Amino acid sequence: MNFFRSKPITLPKHNCVQENALQIPAVKKLVGKRVILASNSPRRKEILKTYGIIPEIVPSIFDEDLPHSSFENVHEYPVATATHKAVEVYERLVRDDPDDAPDLVIAADTVVLTHPTASVISQFADQDKGPQEILEKPSTQEDNYRMLLDLNGGICEVVTGVTLVYPVLEAPGYKIKSLDERTLVHFADNPETVLRAYVEGGEGIDRAGGFAIQGQGGILIRKVDGDYNNVVGFPAASFFKFLDLLLEEETDFLAMD
Repeated sequence: MNFFRSKPITLPKHNCVQENALQIPAVKKLVGKRVILASNSPRRKEILKTYGIIPEIVPSIFDEDLPHSSFENVHEYPVATATHKAVEVYERLVRDDPDDAPDLVIAADTVVLTHPTASVISQFADQDKGPQEILEKPSTQEDNYRMLLDLNGGICEVVTGVTLVYPVLEAPGYKIKSLDERTLVHFADNPETVLRAYVEGGEGIDRAGGFAIQGQGGILIRKVDGDYNNVVGFPAASFFKFLDLLLEEETDFLAMD
């Protein structure tokens, strides 16, 4: 008889939680779960990795073309877009392999608004700038330059909508939970030579608002009020707090095996 024969160790098929992850209740609950990030953004992936979470990457194929005018409150736009992205990925993965459905799908959408809300901007200036508008991604250097001229010396608002989709027993088979995080970005009063140099570097092309704060675009920024990671593309602090809140208040959150 071999008393030293060890039992085979069965590793979980899916595990996004790394050794360096903070041992908070929600993160512990993610161990062995199939967690999907419905985004191809390297920045969102890197932010989650910093906190010890490495999800599967399954980019959404949802066309991000919701009309801005259909939202009375512009802050609802990134949440709606994130929701469409999360649901599309969840339903597609369930359809492709019902026996290996995701335990959690995470989607996010970040937009840059021309200025803060009237109640916020009144703290900084005695003028009404009218309704907030979403700044599109510049497609040319001239578009990028005009966009940065408008932002220069002022304050813009960055809003990220985050949506979570997870399975439940009742129809339609999943629940949707969302949050939005808002951060104010104060631009320095940059000389036009700096703006031109940044634009010519090409970093701002195809970036919301025409700048990347985590890159060379940081030279344009005087200060940030709120979550810096939110400006980069994913509000990690609010995300993990939201997970813990759902674990406390939603009995079916991450409950299905």
